Amino acid sequence: MKIVSAEFVVSNTDISKCPKTDKPEYAFIGRSNVGKSSLINMLTNNSKLAKTSGTPGKTQLINHFLINDFWYLVDLPGYGYAKASKSSREIWQGFIKEYITKRENLMCVFVLIDSRLEPQKIDMDFMENLGNSSIPFVMAFTKIDKLSSTQLNKNITKYKKKMLETWEFLPQSFITSAESKHGKDEILNFIEATNKLFENPA
Repeated sequence: MKIVSAEFVVSNTDISKCPKTDKPEYAFIGRSNVGKSSLINMLTNNSKLAKTSGTPGKTQLINHFLINDFWYLVDLPGYGYAKASKSSREIWQGFIKEYITKRENLMCVFVLIDSRLEPQKIDMDFMENLGNSSIPFVMAFTKIDKLSSTQLNKNITKYKKKMLETWEFLPQSFITSAESKHGKDEILNFIEATNKLFENPA
């Protein structure tokens, strides 16, 4: 798949105000500062589509982008550390959970994982919650250009080993770099194939 158009549609915290559920949708989420916005911009060939920042917690809304006039890419607030009050984070967690569990046209959640780090409990817990709620998801390891291939393989192996302690089967995973565009074709091909499974809830 090639992305020829990507346009911002709406930002909000209320799923009833999200676009109609007549198109397949893919949500991107991860710990704060995992490189989510950079990955989205890389995938869409638009360096200004999603706002990037070195400050964790920059994304605070559900952001919908219409891709190729056919499917939605959704930028969700990061979980974990953010320079925001506890009450603000609780609000984010509330509408993120409502969106993920109730959005009828959500085909898959991309859970972004920082490839430089050992398995993080917050990531494991988030994916376990997705599994318990029967929400389809895949893993996308980010920032692979920041470490050697040997260290990358070691970290991913640790992650998979840790997940197999509680998971019978591992979710599909991608390795990505916003800098080198590694993983772009694989992710877009996955979305293209998954789009074919979409049935209009309406």
